[in-house]
Amino acid sequence: MDDEFAVYVLYSLKFDKIYIGYTSNLVNRFHSHNSLSKKGYTIRYRPWFVAYTEIYVSKEDAMKREKQLKSGKGRQFVWNYINEHKVYW
Repeated sequence: MDDEFAVYVLYSLKFDKIYIGYTSNLVNRFHSHNSLSKKGYTIRYRPWFVAYTEIYVSKEDAMKREKQLKSGKGRQFVWNYINEHKVYW
């Protein structure tokens, strides 16, 4: 069985920031962003919530989608999604 890859968007409610990435282990990666990492962008805006995910069976497809979400239209999609669902956090 092939691994699955998650494209994810983290949202910092406290700072109104997003982070877009992909991983083969969303739980571990989320834990890393919220508590394990000692440096990098995500440590400044903790705590993070998983705001959006998509699952892919190939790493290449996940990387392609991550790149799309990091584009102007992709970020617009992400912010629209977050603003529509923010009440749930």
